[in-house]
Amino acid sequence: MTPLTAPDPGGHLLPAHLAGPVPTARRRRPRRGVVLALLGALIVVGGLGGLQLTASLGYDDSRAQFAQALDTAEGRAAEIRRTTDELISIADAASQLVELDSGMLTDPQTKEQLAASVASASETTSTTGELLDEDLPDAEAKPVTFWDLFAASTALRTDAEVLERLDTELADESPALDAASSDLMESGLTFLGFAADAAAPFEAAHISAKNDDVIALRNAAASVSEVTALDEGSVSSFTALQDAAAQVVTSENAELAEKAGPLQGVRLEVEAFARSLAPGVLIEFDWSPVVNGAGYGGSMGGLTTWWWDEPDRALIELSDSVAAQWPAERSRALVAHEVGHAISVKCEGMYDASTQDSIEKWATAWAIGMGFSDDANGVSAYGYPPQSYIDAALACR
Repeated sequence: MTPLTAPDPGGHLLPAHLAGPVPTARRRRPRRGVVLALLGALIVVGGLGGLQLTASLGYDDSRAQFAQALDTAEGRAAEIRRTTDELISIADAASQLVELDSGMLTDPQTKEQLAASVASASETTSTTGELLDEDLPDAEAKPVTFWDLFAASTALRTDAEVLERLDTELADESPALDAASSDLMESGLTFLGFAADAAAPFEAAHISAKNDDVIALRNAAASVSEVTALDEGSVSSFTALQDAAAQVVTSENAELAEKAGPLQGVRLEVEAFARSLAPGVLIEFDWSPVVNGAGYGGSMGGLTTWWWDEPDRALIELSDSVAAQWPAERSRALVAHEVGHAISVKCEGMYDASTQDSIEKWATAWAIGMGFSDDANGVSAYGYPPQSYIDAALACR
């Protein structure tokens, strides 16, 4: 306690400090409701954040699954589309072959088989075409909110399943496309091969056609025989072959019309005889009243033109009197002499072909070597040939 001192006169005596207990400040306790609210808010925010994160990660996984399924389906679709387009192209060419066929060189059974293969291929491409026409789903931009993310994830998974199903269905079509293509190609090449092979007997059946037309037929048949695929080129080759065959018929008809008359049958017999003496040589014939200055008064005339290049071919001109006197030995001998000229295309280099005298000696020697002894074999016109010519001609057959 502070001691008291005597006051000054007229004053009061007070202590320097009033003694007593010192008051303390009252503490406020936090309100429980506020704390709980804050805690609840934190829990909600945390929960929402977790949902957002979960939704975002789930969307990313679904998007990756969808992207992979889309990439696979697009790759498969591109492959199947390419195969389908190839089959359609082959089928188009095969269809043209069927439509353009005149039946002149082809076989009805192979044509029927080709038509059936075309129909089967068309059915196959129609099925794959429907699958390829399906619209592929696409993914939109990534949503923001978790509820949109969950919905988008579900949609992506559904679309991925659709893509996987489409990929499976397209893959299942691949064997059918390959089988249809193989069947169509086999049928088409068989069809073309038959036509090419038929050209030779067709030529033999139209023996009176001109050489140039026969050569065109042979070349066209060779082109078709080299075909290894059905395309526009094969259609063009087949068309050329058919045109060549038609021209052979036209050519023969024109030749036969020129040879019409009482001697036609004999003329054809003479031509067949000449061809039999020179197998492998294309021989074309022309008939006239006078050839090489002979033909009247019992005389006979002949003239032959030949070409050294391939194929072996010649043109023999004969007077009508050769047919009129057929099958007399002198007619046969004269024809043999002309064939001796024609067959020289197979025996180039066996004799001196630089002079007309040597050329005629060769033809005469060849006729003698073939056993035709009548002097119409060339002896009467050109004299008897040297034995060396006869020996050489014996090797030319």
